[in-house]
Amino acid sequence: MDLIQIARRTLRLEAEAILDMEKRLDEEFLNAIDILYSCEGRVVITGMGKSGIIGKKISSTLASTGTPSLFLHPAEGVHGDLGMLVKGDVVLAISSSGETEELVSILPVIKRLDIPLVSIIGRKKCTLSSYSDCILDASITKEACPLNLVPTTSTTTALALGDALAIALLEKRGFKEEDFAFVHPSGILGKKLLLKVEDLYHTGKDMPVVNENSFVSEAVLQMSGKGLGCTAIVTGNGVLKGIITDGDIRRGIEKYKDIFTMRAKNIGTINPIIVTKDTLAARALQIMEEKSITVLLVMDEMNKLGGVIHLHDILRTGIY
Repeated sequence: MDLIQIARRTLRLEAEAILDMEKRLDEEFLNAIDILYSCEGRVVITGMGKSGIIGKKISSTLASTGTPSLFLHPAEGVHGDLGMLVKGDVVLAISSSGETEELVSILPVIKRLDIPLVSIIGRKKCTLSSYSDCILDASITKEACPLNLVPTTSTTTALALGDALAIALLEKRGFKEEDFAFVHPSGILGKKLLLKVEDLYHTGKDMPVVNENSFVSEAVLQMSGKGLGCTAIVTGNGVLKGIITDGDIRRGIEKYKDIFTMRAKNIGTINPIIVTKDTLAARALQIMEEKSITVLLVMDEMNKLGGVIHLHDILRTGIY
């Protein structure tokens, strides 16, 4: 057997089925969007077997793109889980045949609760369609399986149609990157859009700082003790004066014989680059990269030194 040709045939059949379904999209799809968009509760997705697995994925996609959703297993539904359904919900049922016994058994309860039912069906004339308020045609010519038995093409088209619903709803809701980040706080995008300097910076006793008239030797002790490769320089009133970095010390040793008895203000960098606490961590990283530096001083609401953030503090979050 030429397994490459078998694989290509599978991909071709599934791709052709999706393209055929694209041509069939009509007002019924818009009707489905209106029903789902108007849902005041959750979009409850149900389906058995492979359709149920596809349903779980669609539910997850909806939930992560602004449409509250959960999955209801129809077999569990008839044993108590129908209690998940409440007024205001919408049910999205997925079935190739529309006659799956476990799914059909919960349809009367859905209608008795007066919950709108949208269906993704492989056959329009079936029990599921007779209960549905809106029918989305996901019919196929054949499965990719050579026996025409294993759900392959049918599940692919159902998944693609679910994605189409989710993306159309996303657009209709005006869902933005910030909204996506809010429900993905641990993802890289979420961190880039939500994580701020104040979530990562060193402050209080962990912040290296010396008075402008302190000896450089004291500054070195601060730098070594706090392990950030720098120390801030402040005036007697706590006003930021500058910063001393490892590089300043190295250059000072080359230039001055008595560097460690000099005052901090005489070898530090005056008017250093600063950020505020509400600066996005991703922006702070960008500034460090542009300026080829590894630390930034952080100012508080009173325009006084609030802390220090190091390059490694940001990189540890996974933001690159």
